[in-house]
Amino acid sequence: MGQENRATLTLRQAELADWAFWQAIEPHCKAEQFEKKTQSGQAFLICCGQKPAGLMDYVLLWDKLPFLNCLFVLPESRGQGAGRFAMGAWEKEMQKAGYPMVLLSTQADEEAQRFYRKLGYRDCGCLILDRCPLAQPAELFFCKIL
Repeated sequence: MGQENRATLTLRQAELADWAFWQAIEPHCKAEQFEKKTQSGQAFLICCGQKPAGLMDYVLLWDKLPFLNCLFVLPESRGQGAGRFAMGAWEKEMQKAGYPMVLLSTQADEEAQRFYRKLGYRDCGCLILDRCPLAQPAELFFCKIL
């Protein structure tokens, strides 16, 4: 994506009409969950021009700490600044809303941790789920002061 194309990146709130796109990426999300996400204003589409390039959503932990629930950029849009743009736009919105910091997590075996560290996120803990029905590699938590 050239410098002129980067200007076309936008982060917009997801709408009910985006359900098919969202479900293709997040098949475990039920329609009623997606509707709640759109009503809360906590779900977004990353767009390049009018075309969706990815999605992101967040929740509020303890009603006061924004936690990035999901960031997904379509494979054909990766490496072109869409993820960095979306994170920057989200961070600005969270700061504007008065939140002093944000939190996110990723599995220890995922490359995303390197991306978040490049954006200034620092490690702040982990969750180990083993010997349970939800067993997975360690979940690494990251925070960033805004």
